[in-house]
Amino acid sequence: MNLDKPTGLVLLNMGGPDSLRAVRPFLYNLFADRDLIQLPAGALLQKPFAFLISSLRASKVKLNYAAIGGKSPLREWTLKQAEGVASELGAQVKPYLAMRYWNPRAEECLRRMKQDGIEQAVILSMYPHYTRATTGSSIKDFAAAAARIHPGLKYTIIRDWFDWPDYLDALASRVREGLDKFHELVRDEVPILFSAHALPQKFIDEGDPYLEHVQSTVRGVMARFEERPWRLGFQSRSGPVQWMEPDTLEVLDQLAAEKAPGVLIVPISFVSDHIETLQEIDFEMRMHAEKSGLPRFERAPSLNDKPDFIRALAKLVTARMEQA
Repeated sequence: MNLDKPTGLVLLNMGGPDSLRAVRPFLYNLFADRDLIQLPAGALLQKPFAFLISSLRASKVKLNYAAIGGKSPLREWTLKQAEGVASELGAQVKPYLAMRYWNPRAEECLRRMKQDGIEQAVILSMYPHYTRATTGSSIKDFAAAAARIHPGLKYTIIRDWFDWPDYLDALASRVREGLDKFHELVRDEVPILFSAHALPQKFIDEGDPYLEHVQSTVRGVMARFEERPWRLGFQSRSGPVQWMEPDTLEVLDQLAAEKAPGVLIVPISFVSDHIETLQEIDFEMRMHAEKSGLPRFERAPSLNDKPDFIRALAKLVTARMEQA
């Protein structure tokens, strides 16, 4: 595939509610996805389960979104990322979004591309680390919509980029920015705590590569630093299933018990600010760290639309297109 003719650049992401009213239907779409949550009773109960759990959780989740401005910023950040990468790639490349659980969904994205006369596209997952629960589900959803709405579209899929050197460079730069918040007398002793979104352990036991991808990213980032302490934890765990361990909160407790001078938390599976960074990390984890006795809690800035990250994605797209 080359860029000599109009090309769509489609960024896949989970999406988020664009208002407090959208919280419950967003949660319904999330819990109705069998690639993400599989009930033992099978597909028959999936939608009733999704309706029940989204209704039960909506009030609490609304409070969390209200605390960060009443909506998710994920669409805005993903659009900025798409526009930035498309600009780097050239005038023939037009940006699009396909969100999994809220607007704009894959169907809307494909209709727009068809109306715009786009016959070829690059589909870029905004999850650096592949798991069937996120990237796998989004790709499946996009492919099904494409077959219905724009069957003539030729597209290349970039499903993971956990070890892309330019991405690791950009992430390492955010870590350095975070470390600069600490006084130079303690900076070298501050542990780096990478925090990734947890998956049910059964995904990993069944061969999902997510954990290997996350660990590879952490090793790649730390290879860009002189030897220093670091940990890896997993956040956003809920429900009565066995989750990946350790919990990020448990790691914070361990660091407090070890009398660490502070902690720099690095969101490792998120490439832009959203509810897990702005509310879960910046508020809930910060409060937990303070109660645990950690003297200082800081978060590395998110990648968002930082120029080095946008260039990294543009180089990634160019390289993968040349291989296609």
